[in-house]
Amino acid sequence: MRIQLINPNTTTAMTEKMAVAAREVAAAGTHILAVQSATGPASIESATDEAMALPGLLAQIRAGEAAGVDAHVIACFGDPGLRAARETANAPVIGIAEAAMQMACLVSASFSVVTTLARTVPTAHRLLEDYGMKSRCRRVRATGIAVLELEAQTSDLLRQKIGDECRRALAEDGVGAIVLGCAGMADLCTELTEQLGVPVIDGVTAAVKLAEALAALQIRTSKRGDYALPSIKPYAGVMAQFAPA
Repeated sequence: MRIQLINPNTTTAMTEKMAVAAREVAAAGTHILAVQSATGPASIESATDEAMALPGLLAQIRAGEAAGVDAHVIACFGDPGLRAARETANAPVIGIAEAAMQMACLVSASFSVVTTLARTVPTAHRLLEDYGMKSRCRRVRATGIAVLELEAQTSDLLRQKIGDECRRALAEDGVGAIVLGCAGMADLCTELTEQLGVPVIDGVTAAVKLAEALAALQIRTSKRGDYALPSIKPYAGVMAQFAPA
């Protein structure tokens, strides 16, 4: 089984960190193909960043489809381009935010999200609404840590800051699980679960396991209804290379 793990930003260190986390949980026989966008922002922290990341992301979806991968994982907590990717792909496409939220609901009646900058909180709230998770999430908490601060091995200071926010969530929000709101936090999941004594769920690893399950069950993305293939038509200018084919 081959799962394509796509980092929609262009930061190689983050791609490598996520690949390590994904491979640690992948089943025997699952190959993680870790790739990143060739064009776009170094991190995704705004609507503009997301919009500029989508052409590179969709190019990787197409490349994975041509290579015959069994599933795709979009490794950014904003789940950028998820609907467009599902229109493009026949293989399952999993967004890490949706995967983490779904997993949290299987093990706890409620959860809080611990994320990066305050400006990303509205994005998380929109996703909670879209995924029908609003009633299950008690709070989305910002740590004030920029995504690029997490690109290498997370420092002791950043680990402490994220851990402290998780502890506040448990003390103040009345939740039984924590969802980590950034793919760059993927290396903290096991450590925080052990420290806090509750499920701490990272979307990268959750998405890999869901992708494996769908691929093993031979469940593909439906091509009827909302995820039907986009109509073939010409695109102009710099977007011509991304036209549906």
